[in-house]
Amino acid sequence: MADTVLSSVRLSYQYPQGVKLDFPDIHIVKNQHSLLLGDSGTGKTTLLHLLSGLSRPTTGEVHLMNQSLYTMRGTTLDAFRAKNLGFIFQEAHLLRNLTVTENIKLAQSLAKNPVDEQAIIELLDYLQLKDKAHVLPSQLSRGQKQRVAIARAVINRPGLLLADEPTASLDDTNTDLVLQLLFNIASNYGSTLLIATHDKRIKDQFANSYQL
Repeated sequence: MADTVLSSVRLSYQYPQGVKLDFPDIHIVKNQHSLLLGDSGTGKTTLLHLLSGLSRPTTGEVHLMNQSLYTMRGTTLDAFRAKNLGFIFQEAHLLRNLTVTENIKLAQSLAKNPVDEQAIIELLDYLQLKDKAHVLPSQLSRGQKQRVAIARAVINRPGLLLADEPTASLDDTNTDLVLQLLFNIASNYGSTLLIATHDKRIKDQFANSYQL
């Protein structure tokens, strides 16, 4: 289907000398923001790694933007992932020796896109970070680092935006604020959102969900 963003079938992952995880089939179409809901230890982060090509499954297939993910390797996979997928981790993982702008430029370069400073400025302005464009991550609050990580994830206008436990440590008010920010930024940048979480508070905000 032309509007399919992500699909996976028969995915499983065997940990060396450990348990084998079997995952539900997933099918997400454009603008169908979705939730992976499961308690700690059910394999949410492992599944995100499989869906993004960061790990390879024991069995199964993943198609991202109608492209088979596991047929690509090396720099080809890296560039495809950087162009079509944005990943928001629990921690920001900003490169500490690069400024805010330089961290976001790196995402453009990894996708083999031309660096677009104007797009970066506009995005930082939208996220109320324009005055932080040239500072180092050590000069940012945790919330500001999270917003820079969101900017880095969406700067290439990826088809899929993955978020790993973005509300886990937040109170109700900040949970609502972060969710609204993610919904708004996904809408503005043409991305479909997939959130992995154990946070049952946000379940009702997603029509499409998968239980692990």
